[in-house]
Amino acid sequence: MSLIGRCAVVTGGGRGIGAATAIALAEAGAAVALASRNEAQVVEVASQLRREGRQAFAFRCDVADPRQVRELALSAREAMGRVDILVNNAGTATSNPLAKVSLGEWEHIMAVNATGTFLCTQAMYPAMVERRWGRIVNVASLAGLEGDRYLAAYVAAKHAVVGFTKAVATEAEGTGVTVNAVCPGYVDTPLTDETIARIMHTSGKSWHDALRSILQQAGQPRLIRAAEVAEVVVHLCADQAAARNGEVVVLDGGESS
Repeated sequence: MSLIGRCAVVTGGGRGIGAATAIALAEAGAAVALASRNEAQVVEVASQLRREGRQAFAFRCDVADPRQVRELALSAREAMGRVDILVNNAGTATSNPLAKVSLGEWEHIMAVNATGTFLCTQAMYPAMVERRWGRIVNVASLAGLEGDRYLAAYVAAKHAVVGFTKAVATEAEGTGVTVNAVCPGYVDTPLTDETIARIMHTSGKSWHDALRSILQQAGQPRLIRAAEVAEVVVHLCADQAAARNGEVVVLDGGESS
């Protein structure tokens, strides 16, 4: 899938799925702007890509902050000329029984996962429509399609991302812009490592037993590789994917993945 000449923004691009996606997009020929609250992480990934002869830029951005999102959109356009592709990947998660979920925790999870997706899309979608070409891929989760114990805030936020994807996709019909979502289960990323660490801390389980418990709960045979998610994102961004709009692609680590 060639993306030569395309310009992409990837949020949460400093590690995990975001970094893997930025690398895959760059390898397909796109210029890439990586954004994250952790500036050091995106600088490192962008530097790696530039050493390999790719065009890559790094920006610090908290996607829950409207001002920073506007600045990201402007900086990305100044660096690359335009934004053809937006991958809304930035996310965060915590786990708590409902009775222990604070309002602050709820609002933070919703702000990063759901509001961040809304703000970035709103900032970059109109120019795509004007140019009659664009690809928006929202990284949601299997949690956006079903429930999961002790993850009320995260599940609600990812359901919002899936619903937002479907709604904006209907607006985008006939414009040359597509809006799709990818819903992976547990991926071999630092975020999953943090989930396992929390389980170990609260339950006293070993790392392997904690991993086994989350995989069993999710019905997954294994952890998904970040590169697998990135490959799907690249396919959804290609010219050949023009007819794919409003889709929710599930990756569960099984044969369907």
